[in-house]
Amino acid sequence: MSVRRLAKEQPANFTFNAKSEAEIAFWLGKYPETRKASAVIPLLWIAQKQEGWVSEPALRVVADRLEMPYIRVYEVVTFYTMYNLAPVGEHLIQVCGTTPCMLRGSDELIKVCKSRIGEAGTVSADGKFTWTEVECMGACANAPMFQLANADGDHYVEDLDGPKLEQILDDLAAGKQIKYGPHSDRTASEPHGTKVLTDPSLYDGSRAKKIKLPNTGKAEAKS
Repeated sequence: MSVRRLAKEQPANFTFNAKSEAEIAFWLGKYPETRKASAVIPLLWIAQKQEGWVSEPALRVVADRLEMPYIRVYEVVTFYTMYNLAPVGEHLIQVCGTTPCMLRGSDELIKVCKSRIGEAGTVSADGKFTWTEVECMGACANAPMFQLANADGDHYVEDLDGPKLEQILDDLAAGKQIKYGPHSDRTASEPHGTKVLTDPSLYDGSRAKKIKLPNTGKAEAKS
C-alpha cells in the first residue's frame, strides 16, 4: 500500500456540529468509559461525513475527545483508505477496478472519469466531482459498478457502461437525483432477464424485525 499523508493545506480548526455530536453520543454509548478509544474509527468517519474529508485539526479533536495519543489517531486515519485525507468534490465516485468489474468493463468507466473529471484524486474544475479506483466492494454480480458518496449518503450504482456513466455525471452536475442500484432491467442482483424479486418486501427491508440495541440510547433498529 502506498504511503498516505495529510494534505499540505489545512483549515485552522475543526468542530463537530450538532448532528455529528448526536452520532458521537450513539457510538460512545457502545463502549465503557475506559474503552472509549474503541470509537476512533466511527468518530473519524463522522468527521469525514461532516466535512467530506478528515483534516489535521479533526484528528486532534478526535484524539482529545477519546483521550488517546494523537499519533494513534494519525495511524488509523492513514492506514484505512476509506478516509479522505484531502478535500474531495461534492460527489465522490469510487470505481471498483477488481477483476470481476474489470472483466465487465470497469476500464471504460475509468476512462470516462479521467476525461470528464481528471486524474484520480483530483477535484473537478467545478468542484462537483472527485473519483478514485478502489478494490472489491462486494457487488461482483452487478459489475461494473461504483460507490457514490455525497450529502445523500453512500450508495452503490451498478450494471454500468460508459454512456450510462456519462449520463449519470450529467445528471449529478445538473443537481438531479440519480437512480441507485442496478442501471438495468433487474432488481438487486437477480439474474438478467428473469424477474425473481417481484415482491418489494423481499428486498426493501420492510420485513425486518425491530430489535433493541444495547448501550446506545436508541430504542429500536431493524435487524
